[in-house]
Amino acid sequence: MKALVLTRYGGPEATELREVPMPEPGPGEALIRVHAAGLNPVDFKTRDGALKAIQRLRLPVVMGCELAGVVEKTGAGANGFKPGDRVFARVAKDGLGAFAEYAVVQQDLLAKVPEGLDLSTAAGIPLAGLTALQALRDEMRLEPGQSVFISGGAGGVGTFAIQIAKWLGARVATTASPWGRALVERLGADQVIDYTIERFQDRLSGMDGAFDLMGGETLDATFGVVKPGGMVVSVAGLPEPETARKDLNLGPLMTAAFWFVSRKLRALARRHGVRYRFVFMHPSGAELEELAGLVTAGRLDPIVDKVFPFAEIAAAMAYLEAGRAKGKVIVRMAE
Repeated sequence: MKALVLTRYGGPEATELREVPMPEPGPGEALIRVHAAGLNPVDFKTRDGALKAIQRLRLPVVMGCELAGVVEKTGAGANGFKPGDRVFARVAKDGLGAFAEYAVVQQDLLAKVPEGLDLSTAAGIPLAGLTALQALRDEMRLEPGQSVFISGGAGGVGTFAIQIAKWLGARVATTASPWGRALVERLGADQVIDYTIERFQDRLSGMDGAFDLMGGETLDATFGVVKPGGMVVSVAGLPEPETARKDLNLGPLMTAAFWFVSRKLRALARRHGVRYRFVFMHPSGAELEELAGLVTAGRLDPIVDKVFPFAEIAAAMAYLEAGRAKGKVIVRMAE
């Protein structure tokens, strides 16, 4: 079968589309004939080696974090799914494997694709959808009537975050370019700030929480728009000690390292009287079923920017890295 293999850490040249052996499902696993896979910034960060300290991969490895396809066969004890079921998943972080014609996935990470949803669209839901759900509901505990600022609302995670925040009953402010304004407004954003001509920190204050998708100077400024006692959750800043303990189950050495690298951000948060949390999402078939229910109920509209054939995955990754995608970028293995 064809797969995109990471042979060493580096740039695009470190990956290779090649033939690899077909995987076999073990106990509690299912073999998926992959129809499509979603691309995410974590893919090129993995390729570049930016996550080596926390992601112990044995190279060469088949890349890819999320997929949608059809169950081909199951291993012993995998009784929740049967051959022919249409499924999607955020695959296990320590194994990856979504950028291939076939992949083995643990049963508890799978969920059935909603009726009427095509597999290319479904492939873009797991990672971004779970990230937004876990950040806003599980970490921030966003409640009806509260306000939240989401930076970069037209991107892959942002398009899910706006809709999930509205489902939770919140008022949403976000940043977008003139080309992304119509999209984020359609998804429910109450206030859209054009970042090409104005600064969000000049327009916003007293927000109950913020979901940072940009990092850097944007994150620094975000602390100032959240009211004291509020919370800033980031997926683009620097990890803090709770990230090591709660999200990654790392020991005291990495906890201390995260304490050190995040000290300036945590000090900035304390200065503004807000809490700071960096979140690594965790795969979950049960929460993916919740997202499927939102799609079925018409509360969640997965946004796909562009679909590439699998043979052009290098071009798809370059397009994603350019940072202009509105919604998700997908590669399709099969019609």
